[in-house]
Amino acid sequence: MKLSPHFTLAEMTISQTAARRGIDNTPGDREIAALMTLCVEVLEPLRAHFDRPVIVSSGYRSPELNRAIGGSSTSQHCQGEAADFTVPGVSVLDLARWMHRNLQYDQLIYEFGRWVHVSYRAGALRNMELSAKRIAGRTRYLPGIQA
Repeated sequence: MKLSPHFTLAEMTISQTAARRGIDNTPGDREIAALMTLCVEVLEPLRAHFDRPVIVSSGYRSPELNRAIGGSSTSQHCQGEAADFTVPGVSVLDLARWMHRNLQYDQLIYEFGRWVHVSYRAGALRNMELSAKRIAGRTRYLPGIQA
């Protein structure tokens, strides 16, 4: 099922953990609609600007999958509102900075300099930017996009 011109439901729901553990990671209609919105409003403009594929490492997560990977109980991945991704040939820092300047989103997280997490939801968008860093062995979320 195509969610937008360049994104499919399969790539937004694929999970090695779900496959390995036999977890059903099938979203419902509401989550599929949210994934479509995320693709159209955020991922498609990103792909168009950089003219490169967007590689999604984590999109929708069923509540069971989210628990299995130790995700936040309030994760927007479970509502189909978030994706973690990279773009081959583009630094993650450049992606985050471009998105900050050019797109609307709910939350943008520069994750350990290795991938970007972005969420988009219906209604008021927070346009919140954070950077995830390991400090003293723990993950800390700092304000803004920090290299």
